[in-house]
Amino acid sequence: MRPEVQAFVADGPLPDWDASEEEIDRRERQLTAISRPVTSEEAAALATCFGPDDCYGAVWTLVHLIETAPDPVPPWEDPGPEAGDWAEVLRGRWGGRPPTA
Repeated sequence: MRPEVQAFVADGPLPDWDASEEEIDRRERQLTAISRPVTSEEAAALATCFGPDDCYGAVWTLVHLIETAPDPVPPWEDPGPEAGDWAEVLRGRWGGRPPTA
């Protein structure tokens, strides 16, 4: 896994709307530093980083980044309540298809 993906994942889920502007900007910079496409392994790790809300739109950058993986996020399981509706959004955008590998 590339260092920039590891750094983003190590910082945990995206913050919520109550986070400081500096924190939100920092996380957005981390996301934009990750070149596309991501591997399936990287996409799975990134899928653990959904926060409780849309983080002022940063979550869409995360969704689009995950979508560049060659296969749906393995394992294709519910990441839990902290992901809010974003896991469902991603699953719907993948068309509900299971991983090919």
